[in-house]
Amino acid sequence: MTQMLEGRMSPLRRRMIDDMVLAGLSRRTQESYLYGVRALAARYNRSPDQLSEEQVRSYLLEMKDRGAARGTFKTSYYGIQFLYKNTLGRDFDLFGKKRFESPSRSAYPRHLPTPMPGICLARSVTRSIGAAFP
Repeated sequence: MTQMLEGRMSPLRRRMIDDMVLAGLSRRTQESYLYGVRALAARYNRSPDQLSEEQVRSYLLEMKDRGAARGTFKTSYYGIQFLYKNTLGRDFDLFGKKRFESPSRSAYPRHLPTPMPGICLARSVTRSIGAAFP
């Protein structure tokens, strides 16, 4: 049965699976990514390698407009991104840096309390004296 399925598999799909295996993605992630790419191809009834960046962008916007769950959208987005970036070697601007999200918490400076210099000095002097007089 597996050989029969592989016989019907397109070379692009086989290559994407191989790339995901090489990238160390789990079986479940691979299935999710393939599902997202398959839905994109079904929307236009064409192989994904024949689609333009604008068509991919339009499809993702349609998903958002239909109210796709956040997890479903993100999984499809990352699956489609993996196909275009890793398998096809196309670096669409669509998959560039996140421009519209707020900065992460780590982007904000941390305000840690500043130790008082006298306290640190006193501790270091105590250690020095203790080392000098065993």
